[in-house]
Amino acid sequence: MSKKSIFVSLFLIAIGIVLGVLIVSNAPQGVGLSLAGGQDKIKLGAAAPPITGSGDLKLSPTSFTAVAKAVIPTVVSINVTSSKNKGEDNMPDFFHFFGPEFRPREPEKSQGSGSGVIVTPDGYIVTNNHVVDGADEDGIEVRMDNQKIRYKARLVGTDPTTDLAVIKIDQNNLPVASLGNSDNVQVGEWVLAIGNPLGLTSTVTAGIVSALGRNINIISDRYGIENFIQTDAAINPGNSGGPLVNLNGEVIGINTAIATTNMRYQGYGFAVPINIVKTVAMDLIENGKVRRGYIGVTIRSIDQTMAKAIGLDKPQGVLINELVPKGAGEAAGLKAGDVILSIDGKEVNEPNELQSYIATKHAGDVVTLKIFRNGSTVEKKVTLKPREDESTTVKAAEKKGSTDRDRDTKPSVVKFDKLGMTVRALRPDEKKADEAETGVVVSNISPYSEAFNQGIAENDIILEADRKPISSPADLQKIVESKKPGDAVLLRVKKPQGTVLFLAVQIPKS
Repeated sequence: MSKKSIFVSLFLIAIGIVLGVLIVSNAPQGVGLSLAGGQDKIKLGAAAPPITGSGDLKLSPTSFTAVAKAVIPTVVSINVTSSKNKGEDNMPDFFHFFGPEFRPREPEKSQGSGSGVIVTPDGYIVTNNHVVDGADEDGIEVRMDNQKIRYKARLVGTDPTTDLAVIKIDQNNLPVASLGNSDNVQVGEWVLAIGNPLGLTSTVTAGIVSALGRNINIISDRYGIENFIQTDAAINPGNSGGPLVNLNGEVIGINTAIATTNMRYQGYGFAVPINIVKTVAMDLIENGKVRRGYIGVTIRSIDQTMAKAIGLDKPQGVLINELVPKGAGEAAGLKAGDVILSIDGKEVNEPNELQSYIATKHAGDVVTLKIFRNGSTVEKKVTLKPREDESTTVKAAEKKGSTDRDRDTKPSVVKFDKLGMTVRALRPDEKKADEAETGVVVSNISPYSEAFNQGIAENDIILEADRKPISSPADLQKIVESKKPGDAVLLRVKKPQGTVLFLAVQIPKS
């Protein structure tokens, strides 16, 4: 073959690749959802994608750069402190939730981190249930992408059935992610995963959608809904709750699990489709729990043998095994042995396809089922009903009012409960040994408290606060009590090794 022929062949192949990318990249713009709630409505997600899908959108290094630049500010790092045992004794052997990676430091406490996506300007954040599950009260902390600003977050609600949760920080005018339409996602399209894996904040990885509709049996709840988007973008512990985004910068899924034999990335990750996320998040924000509707049937997939036995020309639909007594399906006239071919015009061929569609609906909604029965097809309208046992959705407890902290009445010792430390006066021998005429000694520090997380340790000597010399615990108490929740105090601290440095602590809001 001549050099000219080789060149022409390579050129045609390149054109074919570019055209292929054009086909899968130009996804329609996402649909925003609003919550009814008085005159004002809460809207999830940005009004438009950050990158418009023009007809000449091509894959290039700048494509990834533009998406990363637009989405990173909407992704947060979530640090969780828990008194609950976060061991993984009940984890499956192959599929794993991959964050947070809890690090036990004390017998009673553990601390881990995950990711989240800001979905409203006033601070609602979507993450995974397994990221915040078991978090202590006041044990959820959020950091923005620049890692210099930290906020305490409250738990709004969780939904173990989909492994989703919503938390809230009290801020306004925050950057908001654009939420796409996961029904339009195609196998082979390029995606980016953004999050905080292995403590590496604001990390971006690229890959493709490698499969759709995955059911990996990882959610232990018997009503668990799994219809994962599979991707080969690298994700690891700490990515949990972070976004999977398309080339328009739209979030198409929330990264949740990995297939692995070593608890690290081996090529396959799984994300909850964003259409499920939007419905769950809206319910949690509005009600603190999910108002999910159910048909009230148990179903199974149909193989070739089953299709032949029930008179289908080919394997299709899902077979109804049983009906829940007094359930929506029974009320609509469904029968055991019926085959559900479609719901609202959408074909269903696997149980999780039907489950994931129903997951976007509420009790009271009406769906239309196309049913195959005794050699013919009929339509049935089903008014969805709530499940009798709604214990799988958790409403966050009302936030407790702040209480006055217990104070040691001794003038030589002061306990700062909110900061997590106790200080005492310097003894004469310590003044001489440490060459410190003034200051107070940190006599106790609570693991994972504000003081602990900012680098203060037992036996440190606090020399100054707000650049004022500290001569007694009462001096430090006076300065701390003059601050408002959210204010920070600059401390000058002398370490036992003799190093003197500045540290800052933030006064917790409650």
